Amino acid sequence: MPEEEGETINTSKPQVIAVVGPTATGKTELSVMLAQKLDGEIISADSRLIYRDFNIGTAKPTPEERKGIPHYMIDIEDPKNTYTAGRYKKDASKIIQEILDKGKVPIVVGGTGFYVKALLDGLDIPEIEPDEEYREEMYRLAEAKGNDALHSILKEIDPESAEKIHPNNMPRVIRALEVCHVTGSKFSDVQSISPPAYDVVYIGLNTMDRNALYNRINLRVLMMMERGLVNETKNLIIKYGRTTPLLKTLGYKEICDYVDGACSLNETVEKIQQNTRNFSRKQLTWFRANKDINWFYIDEMRIDEICDRVIPLVRRGD
Repeated sequence: MPEEEGETINTSKPQVIAVVGPTATGKTELSVMLAQKLDGEIISADSRLIYRDFNIGTAKPTPEERKGIPHYMIDIEDPKNTYTAGRYKKDASKIIQEILDKGKVPIVVGGTGFYVKALLDGLDIPEIEPDEEYREEMYRLAEAKGNDALHSILKEIDPESAEKIHPNNMPRVIRALEVCHVTGSKFSDVQSISPPAYDVVYIGLNTMDRNALYNRINLRVLMMMERGLVNETKNLIIKYGRTTPLLKTLGYKEICDYVDGACSLNETVEKIQQNTRNFSRKQLTWFRANKDINWFYIDEMRIDEICDRVIPLVRRGD
């Protein structure tokens, strides 16, 4: 239909806020505060909050911490199943639209960079069901021969994907191999980039002093132990068995080793702390590649002060 005289076409994209950064930086607290002030609702971008009964070990926000703000993409899958990034994009995109249709502000929050990229940056991922038998075979191969050996296999099959995926990022290396195995096509060939559907205001939380972040991580692990992480893990084993999500999730996988008598409780705590610190570095490497992120430092500002600084960034797009 031709334009009426004086009519303008609105080509602006809907605005979405994304609160990202490494673990233990206060993303939940900030996102809830923003939701209260901006009439928003929250979509989790954490690959482990997806799973039911993964509570203590994932620092899943409690009802008290959510403060009545609706949270989505939490507790939607049993740990006996594997939830893919492709499915996440489909499900979370639908929720964003539902929030927008209500006239509210979608706030995506989490530390799973691949989920954030898939949902907000236009990364298209094939919805291919996991081949659990093949996946376990690859994990066993990595344990026997090392991560580099598995990455070398990917490099032979799909050099482009190998170039983009770090050898130590086993879930993504194995997923790329799995897609090649299931489809007969390269993982890089079945992925594509579409124009982003949203105008995203990226907010990143970090610390200026790396030791400040590490201290927060160490303290969080101790609090998880006090809250009953060992018993939670035992109950998960009883209820679901030693599933792939359980054995590949920080905290739970180390407690499984403790339950098997492979290490002492003190050694287990230290291992969880060290592995979580290593994971935080990987998260930062991923997010620092996004030049659109506005970074704020929690060892220099309180969360409420950061919130006050973020509000004008968001309303600038009104």
